[in-house]
Amino acid sequence: MANLETTFAGVKSPNPFWLASAPPTDKAYNVNRAFEAGWGGVVWKTLGEAGPPVVNVNGPRYGALLSADRRLNGFNNIELITDRDLELNLREITEVKRNWQDRAMIVSLMVPCQEESWKAILPRVEDTGADAIELNFGCPHGMSERGMGAAVGQVPEYIQMVTEWCKQYSKLPVIVKLTPNITDIRKPAQAAKRGGADAVSLINTINSIMGVDPYTLTMSPSTGGKGSHGGYCGPAVKPIALNMVAEIARDPETAGLPISGIGGIGTWRDALDFIALGSGTVQVCTAAMVYGFKIVQEMESGLLNYMDEMGFKSVGEIVGKAVPTVSDWRYLNLNHVSKAVINQDSCIQCGRCHIACEDTSHQAITFEKDGKRHFEVKEDECVGCNLCVTVCPVPDTISMRDLAVGEMDLRTGKPVSGVHADWTTHPNNPMRVNA
Repeated sequence: MANLETTFAGVKSPNPFWLASAPPTDKAYNVNRAFEAGWGGVVWKTLGEAGPPVVNVNGPRYGALLSADRRLNGFNNIELITDRDLELNLREITEVKRNWQDRAMIVSLMVPCQEESWKAILPRVEDTGADAIELNFGCPHGMSERGMGAAVGQVPEYIQMVTEWCKQYSKLPVIVKLTPNITDIRKPAQAAKRGGADAVSLINTINSIMGVDPYTLTMSPSTGGKGSHGGYCGPAVKPIALNMVAEIARDPETAGLPISGIGGIGTWRDALDFIALGSGTVQVCTAAMVYGFKIVQEMESGLLNYMDEMGFKSVGEIVGKAVPTVSDWRYLNLNHVSKAVINQDSCIQCGRCHIACEDTSHQAITFEKDGKRHFEVKEDECVGCNLCVTVCPVPDTISMRDLAVGEMDLRTGKPVSGVHADWTTHPNNPMRVNA
């Protein structure tokens, strides 16, 4: 039987599914319900220093991008860090950790970029019995205007400096949460590692504006007639997050640095993608806010069933398994040839593949045969682009067939050749690197 128990940066949890720092982890009531549902860990909503209280807007904080059937594709928020008293949060963290000792309790922190501020809060968090801290260097709205959040995460020197302070003044593992609002995600990850970080987590939310009300011509959502750019998350950001996770996992300077993956995770399949690309744990927020805490049960059972089917005994056996398959474009094998194939038994003759290919691609799908409506791939025109597979409404009706070495490619009139030993110097590679 497979086992979901996970050790991440020295922190143990019964499964790799954690709740991200956000409204679902704002107080003991929520976190207790989450642990009862089966979550392996939580990152407590970001704490700030004692002093003037954080004040959130008392109007719309969330916006959504919905599909035609009202499924949530993307989610936007302008909520700040916790607006609850620091002492109350610390007491509740202590209580919850005492009652749930087998679960991972991570505390997210954001204070001014001053050594004394970090030195003051770290021992107080450590006294709660928490397992680790997460440095919130990613929040793109509200706090960044105050010199915190993404304002720190966009400057590698600041990341390294604050991480060093935290390693100096606390014995807890330090997880650095990275902002995606940056050109090259590898730079802040490298800085975190130089500062002694035990792990990184990513991605935080992406700067976004959701739209405009057509009747008032004000941005939406808005409070009192004005709005602010917010943080974008949910299913739509998953591909962006996966790319950034993979970039860190395959970068020689950060290879081996534990990664907690975040961004659009709502099912065990989403989680598997992150784990295979280098994440030791995954953090969930939007899906829990939309569907409730019990989604973790499907995530657990789904991943366990998959692991049993594939013969994996532990999550660790999957971590990073797909990383070697991620490459720069110039290293792709241009000798490889695929062709689309339409299964005539399941084809419903809707014609979407033909329209897409005829109007916007390579005119490689017929419209009729023997005077009847019929869709078939013309191999001599097909470039294997996969567009028809993407637009087909019937799963598995259009698939891609790889041509075998030596098989004739009707499009070029030449037999398919094998993989060159060093594609970077192959004469057919338009981006070849001179030896």
